Amino acid sequence: MLGSTVAAFQDNSAHGEDSYLVRDLGNNSFLDAVMDGVTGHGGEEASQSVVEALETGALTGPEDVITILNELNEEFYQVGGGRFLLTTFSGALYLDGRLHVMGAGDSPIFLVGSDSVEQLTGRVGGFLHVGVAKAIGATQRPPTLVRTEFEIESGSRLVLATDGVTDNVLVSELADLVRAAATPEEAAERVNSLVEERINEGQVPEQLGRRSRHDDRTAIFRFFS
Repeated sequence: MLGSTVAAFQDNSAHGEDSYLVRDLGNNSFLDAVMDGVTGHGGEEASQSVVEALETGALTGPEDVITILNELNEEFYQVGGGRFLLTTFSGALYLDGRLHVMGAGDSPIFLVGSDSVEQLTGRVGGFLHVGVAKAIGATQRPPTLVRTEFEIESGSRLVLATDGVTDNVLVSELADLVRAAATPEEAAERVNSLVEERINEGQVPEQLGRRSRHDDRTAIFRFFS
C-alpha cells in the first residue's frame, strides 16, 4: 500500500459554509472529504454535521460512508423538508490499496498525473450553479452518489476542492500548479495564492466567465509515494 502526505487550506470568510475532513484511519488509510453548504439553506450546519458524523463513525469500507450519508440525508430532510440543511459532499476513502471516490453535488475531485488530469466528481465552470436536488438533504430518497474505485499509482496527486476554488482557477492551471509543487503544502500555498490574486483583481479567464467569484474556498491536496 502506498504512503501519502496531505495539506489543506480553507477560507470561509464569504459565507462560512465550507467544511472539510482529513481523517487518518491507520495503516496508510484515510478519508479526505470536502463539503460546500448551500448558501441560504442551512449550509453551515449541514456541512459541519457531515464532518462530525464521518469523524467519529466506524469506517471499514465505502458502504460505511454511504450509510452515514444516507442517515444524515434522512435526518436533514425530516428537519428541512428538502429546502434547509443542504450540502454537497465529495470524499476519497483509501483502504487496502484501493481508492474509493464518492460525490454528491458540484464539489470536484481531480486525479493529477505527470501528464494528465482526470475529474472524478463534481462540475467545473463559472456559468452553472449547483442544483440543490443533488445535495445531501435535498430529497427524501437516499442521495445519488457518483462513485468510482481504482488502484492508485505512486506519483499520483489527488485534489478535492469546493467551487470557491474552481470558479476562479482553470483545471489546467490547477493541474500545472499541483504538478510543479514538491509538497502538498507548496501546492496548497500556490493554488490559494492564485485564487486570492484573482479575487483581488476581480477577473478570471474568459472560460470561467471573466469576473472572479468571492465564495468560501476549501481544498485538500494529497500526494502518493
